Amino acid sequence: MTRTPLGTTVWSVAPEPHDSPVAAALWRAYYTEVSDRWYLLHEGHATDPDELEREVAADTGENLAPPGGVLLVARYGGEPVGTAGVRLMDAATAELKRVFLLREARGKGGAALLVSAAEDAARALGAERMVLDTRGDLVEARALYARLGYEESAPHNDHPYAEHWFTKRLT
Repeated sequence: MTRTPLGTTVWSVAPEPHDSPVAAALWRAYYTEVSDRWYLLHEGHATDPDELEREVAADTGENLAPPGGVLLVARYGGEPVGTAGVRLMDAATAELKRVFLLREARGKGGAALLVSAAEDAARALGAERMVLDTRGDLVEARALYARLGYEESAPHNDHPYAEHWFTKRLT
């Protein structure tokens, strides 16, 4: 949690049910942005609305529910503005998922706070390392992970949109 000089809470991060209305709204915003970004870069148009609905419905986030996962929601000034998810892949490895901040919340320290909270959640689940994947066009995400001590690594999955894989020791 980050506080202003007057002691007023600006940022907070807390677990959120993966199927809550807040999680659903942030997931839709996340998917819309990353999908539109890919389609605009590669095909010159935004995501087809029917495809967007199918993809949002297909990924329920169940893997981010206890006991093997957690979805965190960041709030700025009390308003939900971002997410980060953690899921155990095995007893020692957690995967970082859905790190996202709404545009209006960016540049205020929330991304690093979310990732730090996700690392704490992964440790609480028993993980000794965190892995993640991202795309090449998500340069801001890659810069964030490098700044936070993540190192590029060999692929840990064969996700069709994964182009860069990262890992970080948590212990």
